[in-house]
Amino acid sequence: MSTLTSSVSATPFRRGRVALALLWLTQIALAGMFFFAGGLKLSGAPEMVATFELLGGQWFRYLTGLIEVGAAFALLLPRLAVFGALLLVPTMIGAVAAHLFVVGGSAVAPLVLLLAASGIVWARRDQLVVPR
Repeated sequence: MSTLTSSVSATPFRRGRVALALLWLTQIALAGMFFFAGGLKLSGAPEMVATFELLGGQWFRYLTGLIEVGAAFALLLPRLAVFGALLLVPTMIGAVAAHLFVVGGSAVAPLVLLLAASGIVWARRDQLVVPR
């Protein structure tokens, strides 16, 4: 019998100081944006209430706000950062779709946030590998 070996290493990538600093700056900036956006949703800002009436109701506003605040918190914790970013990827895909097909307006902001979250997932992908 042959055994399959994984081509993915279970050891973390070695990043230089500049790359690590840029990764953390991106995570902190993204966390700040999602603390703010999620906070607006959870506090019942009038524009969020109106937007989510179009998107399925206020329960969805609360759910989205909780996801965004939870993911923002996770982005600030080294062991949870990749999972916070993973949580934001489908959330931002939904936001882009909502802007394009329901709400209207520009989808550039959610697209930029989607790209930033995807970049964090990619940069921290080694944390998704289960060591054997």
